[in-house]
Amino acid sequence: MSRIGRLPITVPAGVDVKISDDNTITVKGAKETLTRQLHPDMIVKVEGSVITVERPSEDKMHKSLHGLTRTLVNNMVVGVTEGFSKNLEINGVGYRAQLQGKKLVLSLGYSHPVEFEAPQGITLEVPAPNQIIVKGANKELVGATAAKIREFRQPEPYKGKGIKYSYEHIRRKEGKAGAKKK
Repeated sequence: MSRIGRLPITVPAGVDVKISDDNTITVKGAKETLTRQLHPDMIVKVEGSVITVERPSEDKMHKSLHGLTRTLVNNMVVGVTEGFSKNLEINGVGYRAQLQGKKLVLSLGYSHPVEFEAPQGITLEVPAPNQIIVKGANKELVGATAAKIREFRQPEPYKGKGIKYSYEHIRRKEGKAGAKKK
């Protein structure tokens, strides 16, 4: 039995969960409404305020889908109640971020400013010129958006300049040794 898949998901008050016949789950909460098409073989049951995920057989594919399906449903429930966020840091002289309306404008040492428009369902915050906070209800979309912003200038190992996650540690390399004297 899957250790993650067998765990029940408790639905907090104020969250509405509906499962249609084609295994489409809709989770509606205070923040947002999320919808996802689950694998048709997986059995998802809602009993009162508890969601359980079961697998139809001990087949290898069903075993691998069991924990995944439970985690996806749990992330939807957590997303509509609390939401998810990723913190990014910008390191480098003259590197900064600012919010102009809904656009994120980044100065990253290029000849032009980089403009980024957040996808629907994602909120960007810039509490300081060297910090970006990506927030949203969909965990997958929050991570993908943060990765896309980081891609504009990935941190380099010599000076550590670039955009990195707040928890990330950049392994530094030693610079080129001085030229030998004759």
